[in-house]
Amino acid sequence: MYYQYFGLTEAPFSISVNPRYLFMSPRHRDALAHLLYGVGSGGGFILLTGEVGTGKTTVNRCLLEQLPDTTDLAIILNPALSAVELLATACDELQIDYPRGTDSLKVLTDALHKFLLDNHQAGRRTVLMIDEAQHLDFNVLEQIRLLTNLETNEQKLLQIILIGQPELVEKLARPELRQLNQRITARYHLQPLSADETHAYIRHRLEVAGLKTGQSLFSTSVVKDIHRRTRGIPRLINLLCDRTLLGAYGRQSPQVDRAMVSTAATEVFGGHAVNQSRARLAWLSFTAIVLLIALAVGLFWWRAATVGLPSEPIANVSTPSASVAVSNGLASDKQPSITPNWMLPVELADSLLWRLNSDAPIAADVCAPSPSTGLRCTDDNAPVWDELISLQRPLIIGLRTPERFAASALIVAFEGSAAWLMQPDGLLLVPLGQLADYWTGAYRYLWHAPSRWERPLALGDKNPAVMQLALLFAQIDKQENPLTSDIYSANLELRVKIFQRQMGLEPDGVVGARTLLRLNDQLGVGLNPERAIDRANMLLRSR
Repeated sequence: MYYQYFGLTEAPFSISVNPRYLFMSPRHRDALAHLLYGVGSGGGFILLTGEVGTGKTTVNRCLLEQLPDTTDLAIILNPALSAVELLATACDELQIDYPRGTDSLKVLTDALHKFLLDNHQAGRRTVLMIDEAQHLDFNVLEQIRLLTNLETNEQKLLQIILIGQPELVEKLARPELRQLNQRITARYHLQPLSADETHAYIRHRLEVAGLKTGQSLFSTSVVKDIHRRTRGIPRLINLLCDRTLLGAYGRQSPQVDRAMVSTAATEVFGGHAVNQSRARLAWLSFTAIVLLIALAVGLFWWRAATVGLPSEPIANVSTPSASVAVSNGLASDKQPSITPNWMLPVELADSLLWRLNSDAPIAADVCAPSPSTGLRCTDDNAPVWDELISLQRPLIIGLRTPERFAASALIVAFEGSAAWLMQPDGLLLVPLGQLADYWTGAYRYLWHAPSRWERPLALGDKNPAVMQLALLFAQIDKQENPLTSDIYSANLELRVKIFQRQMGLEPDGVVGARTLLRLNDQLGVGLNPERAIDRANMLLRSR
């Protein structure tokens, strides 16, 4: 077979579901987070929709793997059932005894209700998952809604997950189903993959199938063509990639080219789909030109706003003996024997860092907890710049003068291999290589912590800060109710782990400073590089 020709151990683009080829894009992770949130919210409906082939089954499998062991799950894959048949299937899945052959909705509902009560008393949760739910009849959907009336004084006894294609949303929007639609506690529409995600998806599947390091079967331009023709739908990507590799094998070519993609697309999708793709390409090309022009104009005015127009100096070099002079926007001509003019006294750097982060009066000790502002201080050391750049916020670095005295520099933002430094009279762009000559490895930054947060939070902690944390995630997920109150629950831990994976952090479920930093970024709290430069310019103009 062709995969052996390319040095692979198996066909990488089979359309059958294989857990080894699991690829979770940011969109799939968001969908999973919404489902987990809904399961943890205690009853009602959860809705997941998406076009055919976008990966709904992938998300479902991940959800099943992350449900607690105390969960009983009933999965209905064939929804073309009557109300009686659906209830009987649910009972069969949950191994509930009922009179065989009964056609009584009451008998089946009573048996299910008793099971749900027993499960609740045993501390277990029950979930009913219905796939291809767009095929459910209106009377069956109404019967499913009635199942959510099975409840105690505190919570619903049954969680129902509806999974289907976009027409399911249209069906639920019908007036006769408004009661069901109002009971949906979490909903997510799964979008196709972006161009970058398509590239990562193809590479991931090839690597799982044994692609050698350094070997490339699909060039960047070919992947872009595949994304355009498949619109980023994983199932279509699999079909097209499989056929193009077969074509490359037939021509004994070591790599796929765009002509092979075009031929394969005609074979897989037909000529009409290809013509549609060409029409879309023409329109997108025109749109791209317009956007590029707008981007260029916008970039010019953004640069003018952040660093000042050419008629305004970006730095004030006060003495001829200073070790840096501004040339083409970069500091150069360093003279290590003379103290650089961008070095600041430690106290002044702390003061400027505070003013960047808060309008409140400057604290006597910027690293003392500030309940009124919520600002916290972190001191750390790093051997390389990468760790500092990843923080994406202003920070102070510890310096040592040529005379071996302590000093500081306030980095407002990084730009490539240089950093914007804030001084009392301007911003200065300095190469990182020059800063490295004096940097001790120490750095300090300020960040916003939830109210009452004092230490890292983990599973089982009971603390008012847990409620604040849960509210932050509810805000990110656009949910009305948080996953927990003041106890760090298993549901909240799952949500934290998913978030940590998305942010490239260790998914340990422990909420420390780094996790809270990324939460701040998602919520627009604190200073990202762009806002930091805007804030610095505003402060400098106000002097």
